[in-house]
Order: sequence, then structure tokens, then C-alpha cells
Amino acid sequence: MKKISIDRTTPFRGPALAILCAMAVVGCVSTETHTKTLAELETAKKTSAQLQQQLDGLKQNLSQEATQRKAAEQEAATLTKEREALAARSNELQSHLSGLEKEKGQLNNELGNVRGQITDLEQKLTSGNASSQEEITKLQKQASELAENAARIAKEREQLQLEQAQLAATLEQERLAKLAKEEEINRLTRTQEELSKSLQDEISKGNVTIQQVRDRLTINMVDRVLFDSGQAQVKPAGVKVLKPVSDVLNKISDKQIRIEGHTDNVNISPKLQDRFKTNWELSTARATTVVRFLIDQGGVDRQHLSAVGYADTKPLAPNDTEQGRASNRRIEIVLYPKDLKRIAGQLDPATSETK
Repeated sequence: MKKISIDRTTPFRGPALAILCAMAVVGCVSTETHTKTLAELETAKKTSAQLQQQLDGLKQNLSQEATQRKAAEQEAATLTKEREALAARSNELQSHLSGLEKEKGQLNNELGNVRGQITDLEQKLTSGNASSQEEITKLQKQASELAENAARIAKEREQLQLEQAQLAATLEQERLAKLAKEEEINRLTRTQEELSKSLQDEISKGNVTIQQVRDRLTINMVDRVLFDSGQAQVKPAGVKVLKPVSDVLNKISDKQIRIEGHTDNVNISPKLQDRFKTNWELSTARATTVVRFLIDQGGVDRQHLSAVGYADTKPLAPNDTEQGRASNRRIEIVLYPKDLKRIAGQLDPATSETK
């Protein structure tokens, strides 16, 4: 009798193979999904970091704006008090002047009476009444004193009129200066609106912020927009940002324009120290480069421009995070009135400046 051998594994080969293939497909899909998820997570992290950096910058700008606005309000309050004091002094002088006019009238009346009495006594003396001589002497002395008082009042009146005229001129100058300042601020507001429109894309990315406090306008640009790391040459992407800025600035003639270079507190790498020994040199070189661009390619009048490097001495945020350091590496373009001498006094003695 023949034995028939049966391969009991044969019926299971197909399903097993299918299961293995399915597992392989599932593994492939899982790997692809995982990789995609990681990429999305990394993108989300970068976006979050950028948003945090923008938030930090906005917070710092708000803080600076609040401080500057408070100072501006205090200055305006001081000017208002000074104007009120001048007006009060003018009213006081007018009141004093009216009193002097009244006193002068009274003295003139008294002087007229005394002179009349003297005339009467002189007539009596002529007719032989010798006792009138003593009375005449007294009256002449009284008349002399009245005349001196009248002269004193006339001189004081003249001085008061002169002071009152000077106060009136000062008040008028204050009024005209206030109107001129308001118009100046309005012009600067229009400049801010024009710049905001031209730089809308960079502002939305958090690369540029524009801040106006009364008669002072600041354009803040993070360094990566204009320069490569450790470099002081404006890169092509930076030219696209500076060009619309220069198109606005070259129409301004009533402002001084200061270009400020700022860095974080990280030391210059050894391979770059042959060009920039410290952050002072780098910040000053970058500021000067922007000035050269505005003059050579933007057509901005060189008499309105100055360049200054601050290195890491004026941070916007703490340097203990990458976001903070990124916020501190920046170029600021500051517009301020030419007649504000106090602005020059705000520069640090250690600042290196090029005009």
C-alpha cells in the first residue's frame, strides 16, 4: 500500500504572504507619515519661534513707545505750564500797568493843585504879604517831590510796557511754534504711513517695525534682512528692503536721519576678527554701509545723514535666548527734528560716529 504524503503548509502560503505584504505596506506608510509629521513639527517649531520673536519685539517696542510717549507728554505738560506762567505774568503786568496809570493820574491832579497854590501865593507875595514866602517854599518842595514821583512812575510804566510787549511776542512765538510742531508731526505721520505701505510684506513677517512717537520716527530692521551673518555688505534681499525706504527718505528735508547699528552680545568669531575685531566695528560698519546705500543708490542728501554703532549696549531683549539675540541684531533708522539739540546729547560718549 502506498503512503500519500500531504504538505499541510501549502494551503497557508497565500494568506501568509498577503499578511506579510500588508505589514510591509503598513510599515512603509507609517514611516512616511512619521517623516511627514516630523517635518511638520519642525516647521511648526520654526513658525512658533518666529512668532515668539515678533511678539518679543512688539513687546519691547510697546515698552519703548510707552516710555517715549510718557516723556513727550511730560515735555508737553511742561511747555503748557510755561505758557500759562507767561500768560499769568502778562495779566499781572497789565494789572500793574493799570494801577500805575491810575496813580499817575492822581499825582498829576495833586501836582496841578500844588502848582495852583504856588501861583496864588506868589501873587499874594507880590501884593506885600511876606508870610506867604514860607508857604511857597513848602509847596515848591511838595511839587518837586510830586514831579519826581511822576517821573518814576513814567519810567516804571515804560519798563512794564516793554516787558509786556516782550511777553506778547514770546506767547505769539510759542503759538506759531506749536502750530509748526503739529504740522511737522502730521508730515512725519504721513511718512510713517508711506513706509508702512511700502514695507507691508516685511512688517507682516516681523522683519521690520515702524514706530512714531510725536516728532520722532524709528524704522527697526532685523539684521538677517539686510546682511549675512558676520558680514557688513547689503545682500540682494536687503536691497529690496532698503530701496523703498530710500525712495521715501530722499523726499525728507526737515529731519536728521541717524542710522544705528546694533548687535547681540556674542563675540565675533576668530575667523572674522581680521575684519571686525569686536561688535563695535561690525555695528559701525553696517550702519555706514546703509548710509552709503542711501546716498549712492537712494539719492538721500548726505547732509541729513549720520551713522553710529552701538554694538550690544542697547538691547531690545535679553541675550539669553536665540530669539532675544535675533531681536537685538538690527539696524535702526531714526528720524528726528534738526533743531533738537537734546538728541545729540543722548549719544553715548563711547559711540563711534561717522558723518
